[in-house]
Amino acid sequence: MSSDFLIRLIGMIAFSIFGVYWGSSLGHLAVPINGMETFNVEQYTFTFGLVGALTGLVLTPYITTRPIRGIKSLLGRLSPQQLFAALAGLVCGLIIAALSSFPLSMLPKPLGEVLPFVGVLVFSYLGVSVFVMRQNDLYAVWHGVFPRGNVEHGSESSGSGWAESRTILLDTSVIIDGRIADIARTGFLPGSLLIPRFVLNELQYIADSADSMRRQRGRRGMEVLAQLQKEPTIPVRITDIDVEGIREVDDKLITLARQLRSPILTNDYNLNRVAELQGVTILNVNELANAVKSVLLPGELLNIRVIQEGKEAGQGVGYMDDGTMVVIENGQRNLNQQLNVVVTKVLQTAAGRMIFARPEERMYSNQE
Repeated sequence: MSSDFLIRLIGMIAFSIFGVYWGSSLGHLAVPINGMETFNVEQYTFTFGLVGALTGLVLTPYITTRPIRGIKSLLGRLSPQQLFAALAGLVCGLIIAALSSFPLSMLPKPLGEVLPFVGVLVFSYLGVSVFVMRQNDLYAVWHGVFPRGNVEHGSESSGSGWAESRTILLDTSVIIDGRIADIARTGFLPGSLLIPRFVLNELQYIADSADSMRRQRGRRGMEVLAQLQKEPTIPVRITDIDVEGIREVDDKLITLARQLRSPILTNDYNLNRVAELQGVTILNVNELANAVKSVLLPGELLNIRVIQEGKEAGQGVGYMDDGTMVVIENGQRNLNQQLNVVVTKVLQTAAGRMIFARPEERMYSNQE
């Protein structure tokens, strides 16, 4: 039996009892007007009791379970830092209202009776609003006054506090990709990695897919998460915070990132663009990989093994150690050979960096 159905039954009984009493009272008060017959007491009682039962059956969830569920959903979307700031602001607002209530009560009536209650509402609202708005500053002051750890481990404590002060949301695509584990070990991600439960559910759905390729990718993502959780220097948290009213995982991630003011770590191109349009910070693994690749200028020499033919006639294709594709003019004749080439052009695309080159002049002239 669901809670809504049980609440409806209780409300129906309560409202029907209220309707019976009200109908009985009205029935005893009713008198004939101008000799016209009116309902008797039993008819009044039955009618109002039936109306009360129907009213309780329909309206009870809207005044009991629905508001409670909405409050729980709102609190579930708030971060612990926001909840602490709101509670501290409420306490400070109530203290100020209590201190100001005595002088306000000395005012002549009706101001002395109304203004203390108004002050409680106003100061409570201002306290919660100001503290939530300045929560990051309060968090920094708190850690400055009460640093973690002792003096001997001061540097270690401050480092961990700095890392935990930032939260990074992980997308399903970056977990499946696998490179996140290596990046996190290097220390280039200052913050705790936060994985929402709906991302974990999507990863599990992929791991249970009937398609063998998707199943392998999902299981690799599970293994990557297990590796991250075993690393003592990488704080990884799984949260049950959800976004009500949204079904798509990407939309939930963007909404959650805006609420928590956290960046999203991903390599999904579409999610990257949509999040940027909504003002969400994106950490793209592909952009990081392209940024750390070796920088080459036209005229530099490379030693490349030609492993396949290119799309154009006579072209050869090789790859650098970091995976960068090198397209070699007239390199087809040196297939499966090491070749010294001269860089002629470097092209940066959304998919990565592509280098165009030609064989070195001495080798090229000898083969001619």
